[in-house]
Amino acid sequence: MLIPMMHSISWWPSLGVLTIASIIDLYTRKVPNWLSVPFLFAGLAVSSAMGGWSGAVSSLTGIALAALLFGIPVLLRGMGMGDLKLAAGIGAWIGPGQLFFAFIMTGIFGGIIALAYAAWRGKLGRSLDRTSDLLFRARTSRGETGHRQELGSPNAMAIPYAPAIALGTIFSFLAN
Repeated sequence: MLIPMMHSISWWPSLGVLTIASIIDLYTRKVPNWLSVPFLFAGLAVSSAMGGWSGAVSSLTGIALAALLFGIPVLLRGMGMGDLKLAAGIGAWIGPGQLFFAFIMTGIFGGIIALAYAAWRGKLGRSLDRTSDLLFRARTSRGETGHRQELGSPNAMAIPYAPAIALGTIFSFLAN
């Protein structure tokens, strides 16, 4: 009974925060702390109140999984810390199982958004060339130093990622 109840309780706060985060990210390219941090703590509090220790453990495990899965792109400078904190908030509300599925769907939606954005800006060919260069160098360099292409470099084309996180998370709710 805890899972369906938590599903319905977590739907509305998640939908509201993800909508606001997406709008802000589209305009400012940032997800503000005033939105994501209280969302994270509220998810932990609600999960703990509704599920006791098992709810708290599920929430904390969701946060940890988000830190792991979204932390790697942050370390590679391919994503901002605001996106990671937003994902950790989602993990606090939905737990690790649904978060993993949301992460997979977020990647799919993020790829679609990135391709559409690059095509719209007339940079699809260049973006695909740079992606293949990045992958080729990673495969052939084998730890050698030299030219290194950063995901967060000024020449990299950035997209707001909160909309992809929102779509992936909403899809995970609808699929459950």
